[in-house]
Amino acid sequence: MEKNNFIERSLMGALSFLQESIFSEEYAARRGFLQARQARIKVLAMFFLLLAVLFSKNIYFLITIYIFCLLLAFVSSIHLGFFLKRTWVFIPLFSLFIALPALFDIFSPGTPVLSFNLFNFTLNITSQGIASASFFFVRVLTSVSLCILLVLTTRHHVLLKVLRVLGVPQVFVMTLGMCYRYIYLFIEIIQNTYLAIKSRVGQIVSVKGGQGIVAWNIASLWQRSYQMHTEVYHAMLSRGYSGEPKTMDEFHATYKDWFLLGVTILTFVFSLWQNQYLN
Repeated sequence: MEKNNFIERSLMGALSFLQESIFSEEYAARRGFLQARQARIKVLAMFFLLLAVLFSKNIYFLITIYIFCLLLAFVSSIHLGFFLKRTWVFIPLFSLFIALPALFDIFSPGTPVLSFNLFNFTLNITSQGIASASFFFVRVLTSVSLCILLVLTTRHHVLLKVLRVLGVPQVFVMTLGMCYRYIYLFIEIIQNTYLAIKSRVGQIVSVKGGQGIVAWNIASLWQRSYQMHTEVYHAMLSRGYSGEPKTMDEFHATYKDWFLLGVTILTFVFSLWQNQYLN
């Protein structure tokens, strides 16, 4: 019983977290600094910041950009606890585990900082390894934080329109839009299906019975998906859809938008300059 409850809590918790992480439209609707910025300028500004992060070879410069990202989140009415919880999970932590081998002298020879024995082997953590692992982790963390900040402060249909304005092919934009809409529906179907199985079958089921239930639900989900996408396509055609999505949003830039873009361009130029002259 405890095992089943653990599986249930894990499944529902993961689905709820994913649902809350993806669909945070209330943050994009708030009155904040980035929410008020023109979408095209905002995307370009984040693009130049990402380039600065990718080209920089100085960890202190990356930390400065990360602090600037946190400042932008604060002035954009985003709770730092909410923001940090979503930027420190999955990709940054995964990158930290990837960078762990770089701590040891086998991969990063240098000055030993800490030594210990493991299965009759002596492993040394070097200062050069700590520096390289920290640099990799901070770079990934800053890049992920900038991308999440852009998504949280921009409505998804406006972001898709910006991608089309910037020349991203229509098929990719349309695919992204459909995936965004149907992930929410897919999560809701999983929750309802699990609740229905639990209410009709109970906590304990045989392996063969469980396989039959899973197979039946896979077939049912496939049939419902096929029927739904046909109905949605016909509904879109009946409303005049011709392959290019239209939105009511108009892009108008202000001096604050140009100021933000100018700051990010200068940041990118400075990252190139400090790579050449400071390192």
